[in-house]
Amino acid sequence: MSHLSAADHWGFGVINLPPLPHVTLPPGRVRRRTGLPCVLHWADVASLDDATTPVRTVLDCIRILPLAEALAVADSALRAGVDHDEILDGAAKLRGPHRRRIQQIVALADGRAESVLESALRALLIDAGIDGFVPQLVVQDDEFSARLDLAHPGQRIGLEADGFEHHGTRRALVRDCRRHVNLAVRGWRILRFSWEDVMYDGEWVVAAVERTRGHQPLTKLKLHAA
Repeated sequence: MSHLSAADHWGFGVINLPPLPHVTLPPGRVRRRTGLPCVLHWADVASLDDATTPVRTVLDCIRILPLAEALAVADSALRAGVDHDEILDGAAKLRGPHRRRIQQIVALADGRAESVLESALRALLIDAGIDGFVPQLVVQDDEFSARLDLAHPGQRIGLEADGFEHHGTRRALVRDCRRHVNLAVRGWRILRFSWEDVMYDGEWVVAAVERTRGHQPLTKLKLHAA
């Protein structure tokens, strides 16, 4: 197993599971006729438990995936305990196409990201050239403490990547409302984005972040008494 199939095997976060298993064969090896469809690759790779090693798996995924999906795998690998220096070293030794891109994405990987949705949201900011946002920033004083998925400390802007499973009960709603108000009274502007926002409407997400940084509303609202 290799690429996304190996990533799933090692328990790394995967945004989209592959429709067919990925398999890597040694160069020159001819595929046996098993009748089982799969995506084939050819390379000399280190393996463990019938899968490419965790480090090689991360590098292979980065090579073939768009930024959001690649960063999700890399971030989750670090979160699972894969050593960042080992991945950096592996990327430095690579040869062949996309070598520079792989090295750049490995350098961006951050194990503080807690979900693939957070990684994908950070990828949107990176693609748009928006910097200054830190994963899992703690906002804390004597009366309150909260962690923000992504936050810009200087501008006090927080971005939340909201999966429904964490906010689907009445208790969660009450908790989230209280948390939001506590952040607001401390001067934080919080933007909350759903899976659909991040995955399917990235331009709108980026526009919302940029407008918030520039203190510009997305549209001009007409205010009137009811």
